[in-house]
Amino acid sequence: MPILQVEHIRKSFGQTKVLDDISFSMEPGNTLSIIGSSGSGKTTLLRCLNFLERPDAGVIRVRDEVLLDAGEPKKVTDRETRRKRLHFGLVFQSFNLFPQYTALQNVTLAEELLAHDTPEWKADKSQTLKRIRDHGVELLAEVGLANRMDNYPHQLSGGQCQRVAIARALALRPDILCFDEPTSALDPELTGEVLRSIRKLAERNTTMIIVTHEMDFARDVSNTVIFMDNGRICEQGDPREVFDNPKQERTRQFLARYHGEDAR
Repeated sequence: MPILQVEHIRKSFGQTKVLDDISFSMEPGNTLSIIGSSGSGKTTLLRCLNFLERPDAGVIRVRDEVLLDAGEPKKVTDRETRRKRLHFGLVFQSFNLFPQYTALQNVTLAEELLAHDTPEWKADKSQTLKRIRDHGVELLAEVGLANRMDNYPHQLSGGQCQRVAIARALALRPDILCFDEPTSALDPELTGEVLRSIRKLAERNTTMIIVTHEMDFARDVSNTVIFMDNGRICEQGDPREVFDNPKQERTRQFLARYHGEDAR
């Protein structure tokens, strides 16, 4: 059974159609990369999946549970939206870390807040905090920051901040981890360390959706690649087929431009 099913998602801002009949599915443990020119709708699609935007039409299912049916007039409470959002973890382009908290505090904050109303918290607050802290320490170690957990964001490089953001997104154990151009704010030297962390997650069969301009990385790490153009899926399939033998002329043009930029 697919872990995620996206069916006929549409989204407009005023008269501008940003997503036009987007449908795809993915299997557990797979990595899906979404490529395309700026303005093709990639980030808006991620925001719809993470309930930061509401589609005008379409259905989103996770593990066969309907999380969103835009055709239903039913009003969803903020509490219900937060619950549904927990199925996804989102790593933003610009880290979005809290500057007043250490790396470890940034990772553990959400889990602590969610624990407040649980029987576990009421039974033994100190033990619950210890469990959450131990989990945060483990996640920071996994992204290579065991020796930086007490540093504040201003004491970290951009690549280290992004790895803290990855650990934070993993803390709530989402079904699907989403990345919105996670290296776009980084210089080439720091890009590599973030991509290595993502590659390790892929090797552990973490289910991921990655919006990226790193074409070689998308080709190597993904099970499936989607190329978007003008709010639509222009082509999707095995990354080697899409990159080496694209079927659509628009895909060929995009990849030719990318390779041309690389050559320069």
